[in-house]
Amino acid sequence: MPHIPLPENLPGISSGFAFRPETAAPMRELAHVLLYTSGRNTDLSSRDRELIAAFVSSRNDCTFCKMSHGAAATHLNGGDRSLLNDVWTDFQTADISQKLKALLAIAAAVQIDGKKVTPEMVKIARDAGASDLEIHDTVLIAAAFCMYNRYVDGLATLQPQEEGSYLQMGARLAEQGYVPPK
Repeated sequence: MPHIPLPENLPGISSGFAFRPETAAPMRELAHVLLYTSGRNTDLSSRDRELIAAFVSSRNDCTFCKMSHGAAATHLNGGDRSLLNDVWTDFQTADISQKLKALLAIAAAVQIDGKKVTPEMVKIARDAGASDLEIHDTVLIAAAFCMYNRYVDGLATLQPQEEGSYLQMGARLAEQGYVPPK
């Protein structure tokens, strides 16, 4: 049961966005730039960006964000969810690049406390091929998802538990992004 009267038919962040559209617009735009458009313009793909968002959301135990961004990452991975499960279980042993492992280590540190990111972590990421933009965006994705996760959970929004509830949403996010069509 949400802590304030939110639209009953909208799950997760969607209900908060409907409650306060004027704050929803910049939050949607930030997610759109970080996860959708930037993933088409840099070497850090939208799939990897969604994996970072789902990873941080998993560590924050936010079901809605974990599942919706996990579904987007899975869609961008050709429908194969095994990579997502491996990242959630132990990203260091997952079948991903050393660069993405280094970026996930940075995201994990940001999820705890931004001051936990060390020069050594950044060096490892750079040595693995990460650009300054990719390091920047990883930190911002992790920080933003801490905010999004706390927004969703702090309002006690409706969060379906079954994976199937998120498949269509994940496909839409992966294909269309985060800003509603005009």
